[in-house]
Amino acid sequence: MPAFARELEALLANQGDSELATQVKDLRIVDRCRCGDDFCATFYTQSKPKGGYGSGHKCVEVAPEKGMIILDVVRGQIMKVEVLYRDEIRGQLHLIVP
Repeated sequence: MPAFARELEALLANQGDSELATQVKDLRIVDRCRCGDDFCATFYTQSKPKGGYGSGHKCVEVAPEKGMIILDVVRGQIMKVEVLYRDEIRGQLHLIVP
């Protein structure tokens, strides 16, 4: 999803999260959320943890023009990208990870 990656990278850079912004180009989708909600386009960039992420975890919210994006970051590494209310991203994600 190159267009989404460019958007996320720019959003992070614009809010001063340059260390996270530089990670975006190297992120790989390893799985998607399987909650079944029709507004969810969340995906994992590292294996889903069993339980919570534990110490060193923080959530980083960015402010896109539409929808919501919240990153789960553990010790400075992006682990999960929660994308909500973005049907175009959900459609692309379901093609990549059925």
